[in-house]
Amino acid sequence: MVNKDEILSMEYLKKTEFTGSSDGMRYRLEKSEKKFTADDGEEKTEKVLLCTIWPEPFNFHTTPAEAKESKEFSFDRDGVEDAVAWMNDKLFERHDEFEKAPSKWDTYKLT
Repeated sequence: MVNKDEILSMEYLKKTEFTGSSDGMRYRLEKSEKKFTADDGEEKTEKVLLCTIWPEPFNFHTTPAEAKESKEFSFDRDGVEDAVAWMNDKLFERHDEFEKAPSKWDTYKLT
């Protein structure tokens, strides 16, 4: 289970991404920008918290895109809490996949 108290501060997230793992699931939280068109037709951007999850054993950069799942949240403490709740929901939904992930460590070969 992911605990919101394990996630570093918003000041940290403003500067760089935060990664962690729980029960066979890896995750990454990072600041991102979302472009949208305002009601007046003007193009605008807003900061969002992008949360990405994937099964172990690899890091974010070496895991294939199709193995990752992402969702955007508001870039504030409420967004962090929502991201943690979403990750914990995914841990429950994909329990079998994440539970088996650590057993795959020895099956991967480094090249």
